[in-house]
Amino acid sequence: MTPTPDAPSNGRRGRPARLAGGAAVAALLLAAVPAGTAVSADAGTPRTATGPQGQKLTVSATTGLDPAAQKIRVTGEGYGLTAGIYVALCKDNGENRVPSPCLGGADMSGGSRTSRWIVPPGDPYEGDLAEAFGPGGAFDVEIEIKAKGDGLDCAEMPCSVVTRADHRSSGDRTQDVRIPVTFAGQEPGGGGEGVDVPPGTVSYRAAADFTSAGKPLDLLLHPDAEKLYVGADNLPDTADVDERGLYVLDPDDGKAESWISRAPGPTGEPRASAAARISGPLPGDGVVYSYPLRGVGSARTGDTSASGVWLAGATITDIAPGTAPDTVLVAQGAKLSEIERTTGTATRTLTLPGGTQFAADPARGTLWFSDFTAGRLHRVDLASFTVTGSFDLPGANGVAGFTETDPATGAVWVGLDRSVLVFDASGALVKTLVGRDLARDAAFDAESGRAFVVWQDGGDLSDPANDNNGTLSVYDSAEHTVAAQELSLPGNQSQLGAAALAVAPGGATVYVTSPAEGKITKLVRQVSPLVTQAPADRAARDGEEVSLTARAEGAPEPSVRWQVSTDGARTWQDVEGAAEPVLTFTARTAQDGHRYRAEFRNDAGTTRTAPVTLTVTAATGGGDTGGGDTGGSTGDTSGGATGTGGDSTSGAGSASGGDGGTQSGGADAGGSATGSTTSGSGSGSGSGGTVGGGGGTSAAPGGGSLAATGVTVMSATLAAAGLVGAGLLVHRRARRRTTGAL
Repeated sequence: MTPTPDAPSNGRRGRPARLAGGAAVAALLLAAVPAGTAVSADAGTPRTATGPQGQKLTVSATTGLDPAAQKIRVTGEGYGLTAGIYVALCKDNGENRVPSPCLGGADMSGGSRTSRWIVPPGDPYEGDLAEAFGPGGAFDVEIEIKAKGDGLDCAEMPCSVVTRADHRSSGDRTQDVRIPVTFAGQEPGGGGEGVDVPPGTVSYRAAADFTSAGKPLDLLLHPDAEKLYVGADNLPDTADVDERGLYVLDPDDGKAESWISRAPGPTGEPRASAAARISGPLPGDGVVYSYPLRGVGSARTGDTSASGVWLAGATITDIAPGTAPDTVLVAQGAKLSEIERTTGTATRTLTLPGGTQFAADPARGTLWFSDFTAGRLHRVDLASFTVTGSFDLPGANGVAGFTETDPATGAVWVGLDRSVLVFDASGALVKTLVGRDLARDAAFDAESGRAFVVWQDGGDLSDPANDNNGTLSVYDSAEHTVAAQELSLPGNQSQLGAAALAVAPGGATVYVTSPAEGKITKLVRQVSPLVTQAPADRAARDGEEVSLTARAEGAPEPSVRWQVSTDGARTWQDVEGAAEPVLTFTARTAQDGHRYRAEFRNDAGTTRTAPVTLTVTAATGGGDTGGGDTGGSTGDTSGGATGTGGDSTSGAGSASGGDGGTQSGGADAGGSATGSTTSGSGSGSGSGGTVGGGGGTSAAPGGGSLAATGVTVMSATLAAAGLVGAGLLVHRRARRRTTGAL
C-alpha cells in the first residue's frame, strides 16, 4: 500500500519521514483546510480540481514551470478503489475526451519519472509496477514534467496534469480529472476546454449555392481579378436554354458578370461550346481553357466570344500552362504537346507509353503523367521533354480521379478510386489517404499549407457503398495529416460528371462544383474558439474590486459569457450581464471558494477556460497564536484610532482596538484579548496551555480563521496548543499596519 504523507516508506519509492517541530504544525494547519480550497493565488501554490465522481486532484505548481524539466507533487483523494489510474502530463482534448498523448506514455514498468500508475489495494500489479491507493482512494506521488517530448508539445497545445483510467479501462472517462498547466514564457490560456469539439478545431460550412453557371465542370479563382471563372456544360433538364460556355461570377454572391458561350470550331467560325477544362489565368483578367473536342481558347470578362484554335488529332484530355507565356501543354490521350495558343502550332511533342492526364510543376521543371490503365506514373523533364522516370501507380484499372502537384513541396497527388496516392518530388510513394467516396479533385493553398480534396459519391444507390453524398477533406500538405473536420456534401455524386475545386488564398473560402445538381457550393472556414488569455486564481479582501480577464480567437468571432460555481465546480450558472472579456465585481466573503470560468461560443463550437478559484478573506486580520499579536492593527482600515497591544510570551497579553474599526484580538497560552467594534465586542482567553482567540463581532469574519482562506481552524489551533509545552510554537512579534494598507 502506498505510504501516507506521515507514514514510513515501504522501500519501493519511499519518501523521507516528515520532520518534527514547525513542519508538524504546518501539517496540522493544512489538514484543517478542506480539499479544493485555494490557499493563495501564487504560481507555486497547489491547485485543486474536482472529478466527475467527487475526486479531488491537487498539483503543487501549475504556471511558470521550467520547460526543460520540473518535479511536481500530485495528490488525490476520493478515487474509486475498484479502478486503476495513470497520473501524467497529457494533451488536454477537452471534456469527455481521453487526455492523449501523454509525456512518457503510460507507466506500465513502474520505473517512469514522468507518469505514475496507481491501483486498488491487492491489485495484481501492486508492487514493482504500480503502487496502491491509500485510505479513501488517496495517493501522493511526484512526477517530472517538461514542455515537450514523446509527441507532446505544450507550447503548441493545451496540456494538463491528469488522472485517467489505466489501460484496462481506457474508455472509462469517470476517472478523468484535469488541471491545466503552463510553462515559463507561455501565456496563460492554453487553448481552453472544448465542449463539442477541441478548441481551435477547423471546419467548413456551406454558406451559399450558386446556380447561375449551368452544369459546372471546372473552376478557377482568378488571382488578380478576384473573379470566379466557371467552365460549364448544358444541364439536361433546361432544354429551353443552352447553358454551355465560360462564366465569370462574383465570388461573394455568385452573380454572373459575363457568359462567354461561343468559341471557334473546326472551321474557325464561333459556335456554342462548353468549357471543359480551365488551364490557368491570363495576366490581369481572363483564362485559357479547352473546349470540346480539340479547341484551345481564351477569354476575359465582358467578352461575348472566345478567341482560340482548333487542333488536329485526338480529343484533348488535359491542359495546363506551358513553359512560355504564350504556350500551353496539351494531352491528347498519350500524346503530350506544347503548342502556341495563337496558332495551334506544336513546338514540342512526346508520346508516352499510355495515359490521359497530367500535372505540371513549372517551379521544378517537371511534369507528371498518369496512366491509370497500366498503373504507371511517368515523370517528364520539361526542359528536355523526355521521360526521366516511371513509377508504380497502385490500383490499376480503377476509377481515374485527378493528378495535381503541390507547388510548395513538389509532391504529386493522384486520386484513384477511393484513395489519394501522394508521391514526393523524387517519385516515392509516401502516403495513401483513404476515403469513403471517389477521389475527384484536389487543390492546394500555399498560404496555409493545406491540401483540399473533394470525394464524390458513386451515385448508384443499388450499391451499399453509396449514399449520394460526397465529402470535403482538408489535409496538411506537408505532413498529410487531417487539418479540418470532414464536411458532408449532400447530393454530390458522380453520375453526371466529376466535381471540381477552387480555393481562395489563405483557405478561408472554398468552392466545390456538383455537376449532377447544377450548382457550385461556397464553403467558408470556421474555427472553434481558442483561448488566448485565461484568468488565474485570485485572492482578495472583502470589499476589494476583482477583475478577471479571458480572451479567445475563432471564426466567426466568438461571444463570451462568464459562469460561476458555488459547489466546487459541480454545477455552473451564468453570471447575469457578464458578456465581456473582463469580469469586474466587488469581492465578498460569501464568495470565498467560488470558481469562475469564461465560456466562448461561435458556430464552430464552445470552449471554456479552466476554472479559477476566488479566495476572499476578511477586510481585517484574525486572531493569532500570540498574546496581542494583532492588536491595534485593525481599527486603521476604517479610520478609527490606532490600537495598541501587548507582546508577551509569559502567559499574559492584551490588546485593545480603536473605535470605528473592526478589532479582533488573539491570546497566547494563558493570555487574553479583548476587542471592540462598532457593532459589539467579544473576548477570548486561554489557560493551561490552551491557545485561543476571540474576535469582535463584525460584518466580516475575524479571529479564529486562516487569513489566506477564511476557513475556521479551531481544531488545528487546539491541536497545536498541545505542542506549546514542547517548545514547538514560536511566538511572533506583533505587526503593525499603516492606515489604508491591505
